[in-house]
Amino acid sequence: MSDSIGEGHRWIIEAEIMPKQGVNDPDRDAVMSGLKSLSFDGTQRVRVGKLIRIEIQAVSEDDALDQGTRMCESLLANPVIEEFVVSAAQIG
Repeated sequence: MSDSIGEGHRWIIEAEIMPKQGVNDPDRDAVMSGLKSLSFDGTQRVRVGKLIRIEIQAVSEDDALDQGTRMCESLLANPVIEEFVVSAAQIG
């Protein structure tokens, strides 16, 4: 595992961060209300979260995923009210 620039390959980390089920989500409520007012009556469920993409250097996919997970755990997500999924794709 390495955080050093210049080692390994370039990766794009994607962190999809969503509110946990049962957490108050005013953005979800606003989007649902807006969709209904625009006659999208078939809308059953809305979840509003964030997608963060970060380019990193990593020696392997496992290393890239580990770095992305640690980023979420320490800064990007609030583990009390949010859940996250991390993916990695090698570039270049």
